[in-house]
Amino acid sequence: MLLRGINGRWCVVLYPLPTFHSSLFTINYMVTKFPSESITVMTEMVMPNDTNTLNNLMGGNLMRWMDIAAGICSRRHSGCVCVTASVDSVAFHNPIRLGEIVTITAKVTRVFNTSMEIHIVVHAEGINPGTRRRCNEAFFTFVGLDEWDNKLSIPKIEPQTDEEKALYASAQRRRDMRLILAGRMKPNQSEELKAIFTNPNA
Repeated sequence: MLLRGINGRWCVVLYPLPTFHSSLFTINYMVTKFPSESITVMTEMVMPNDTNTLNNLMGGNLMRWMDIAAGICSRRHSGCVCVTASVDSVAFHNPIRLGEIVTITAKVTRVFNTSMEIHIVVHAEGINPGTRRRCNEAFFTFVGLDEWDNKLSIPKIEPQTDEEKALYASAQRRRDMRLILAGRMKPNQSEELKAIFTNPNA
């Protein structure tokens, strides 16, 4: 702390002046983590205000639950605030009915510096446990931000199981496709997708 006269007035100046950098808020960004460390399982019951006129869970409500589960998973992995960047490959396989229990599982598949892909799988079951079935799945992309909305580096992921390794390997193709559809990449710039776009028979 230093007292200094300015224009005939005295003021208090902090010395040295504090500096801020987004890297200060990057937590263990060099540490590699496993998908099992941040896996998130969320359970909900379908209530009357969640359904449409056919007494099935509305897709918008399910998407909201999936987004929450993915957000929790991304925060557990990154250790920072994360926001939804994109949602793709949403597949609705079976309807979910009034009164059924919905289980949403979110798991990080791969990290791309400041973004991460999260795979969401949704199961539903009635009173009889034998009715449990896979109903929906999707891939969410989240980005980690600091308090000034600067993107942060995210810890890398190391897949362990065969399923995790398969999702990790295919994540690059899904990312390239998202960038191409968004106009941020040309098809011939993607090594993963080049063969598909240049050779229709591939």
